[in-house]
Amino acid sequence: MRTVYFDHSATTPVDPQVIEAMLPFFNEKYGNPSSIHSFGREVKVALEEARETVADFCNVRAADIYFCSGGTESDNLAIKGIAYELRKKGNHIITSKVEHHAVLHTCEFLEKEGFEITYVAPDKYGMIHPEAVEKAIRDDTILITIMHANNEVGTINPIEKIAEISRNKGVLVHVDAVQSFGKIPIDLSKLPVDLMSMSGHKIYGPKGVGVLYIRKGVKLAKLTHGGGHERNRRAGTENIPGIIGMAKAVAIRKGRIEEENERVKSLRDSFFEKITDTIPRVYLNGHPEERLAGHLNLSFQGIEGESLLLSLDLKGIAASSGSACTSGSIDPSHVLSAMGVKPELAQSSIRFTLGKDNTEEDVDYTVSILPEIVQRLRKMSALE
Repeated sequence: MRTVYFDHSATTPVDPQVIEAMLPFFNEKYGNPSSIHSFGREVKVALEEARETVADFCNVRAADIYFCSGGTESDNLAIKGIAYELRKKGNHIITSKVEHHAVLHTCEFLEKEGFEITYVAPDKYGMIHPEAVEKAIRDDTILITIMHANNEVGTINPIEKIAEISRNKGVLVHVDAVQSFGKIPIDLSKLPVDLMSMSGHKIYGPKGVGVLYIRKGVKLAKLTHGGGHERNRRAGTENIPGIIGMAKAVAIRKGRIEEENERVKSLRDSFFEKITDTIPRVYLNGHPEERLAGHLNLSFQGIEGESLLLSLDLKGIAASSGSACTSGSIDPSHVLSAMGVKPELAQSSIRFTLGKDNTEEDVDYTVSILPEIVQRLRKMSALE
């Protein structure tokens, strides 16, 4: 049976070149980078070269790049670290209703710790407007944390304008760029943000490794205590194979973003056109233009998204009903709900996210079986 992978926002297959780069650091170059002998020094050099690669990609100093276990830890370190560090200055944080749960649940935790959180609402496309953020700023606001691109609908936020507002107001800003990193050019020498979270496994790198960019001069309270790893920011021996793999994935992405985006966007638009030409009552979720190239979040009115997902899976097609981190939840997507999508349409949503290896044949295969599945499920559904 043919298999098609349309879930690249959940994770991506590791690039063979990435695997090749990682392998020596499992069984040949296995030293601890904190050790002073030759085994450790060799790995320390590789670690710092990887840091330079990521820094160069973002156009910042290598000293501003800190490795951690992934996007979730990076978000936690940024948000909690600033909250605890600046608690005497203020206890108010601004975020949005459509953030990834790594941010939302962190903010909910901080509310229990006595912090006040303002959750800014998006527009109907899932976009956070700078004016709404500015309106929420108070004298005791210490942090604004807004995602660069939404993981469910792909909408890209005007981070530059939000960051300029925060800078003018003297408020620190953190950006969750896990979905946009490596897909949209990011120049942190020009973008006035203070912290940015990134991950490796969304760009054909390994899982379990991420990055937190911390602008020079920004202080964070420690969340983990132990050794002085990562310049005393994050205790714990670094995941060297993962870091090497992430750096290789970043190096591969450099110079390819624009060309790949053009191809994937064309394929995505063709996919959408073919679906809407053959299936009635299909609605796009997310911004029609300001959207990540590979994202196609659709509501198929009259059916349950989970039923459609299972039916597609039986035909070898992998998609998602939203964030991979909320898989199994029967509640409507918090993102679509915040956008004002009706519950019955939110429940019928499917997220197709295309990647670098998808082809027109993948699209045609999916479109060849999708109408029959939708028709059958609509006849069975109580939503009709």
